Amino acid sequence: MNLSLGVRVLIFVVCFLFSVLVSIGAGWMSHKPGSRKRDAVLFGGGAFIGIMTLCLAVLGALGVLSGGTA
Repeated sequence: MNLSLGVRVLIFVVCFLFSVLVSIGAGWMSHKPGSRKRDAVLFGGGAFIGIMTLCLAVLGALGVLSGGTA
């Protein structure tokens, strides 16, 4: 795809925000009453890394984030 830099940045920001929302939900659902909050934060961080990697891999495979024509 031949997208401008601004559009590619917006797509990256959407992937970032989607990953943040998923990681907040994962951390919130993994927290158990009486347990350490640190474990839920680490679980959410792992979910963020996994989802962000997946989003960027899919967009890279589709050619959305490439600079030239695919």
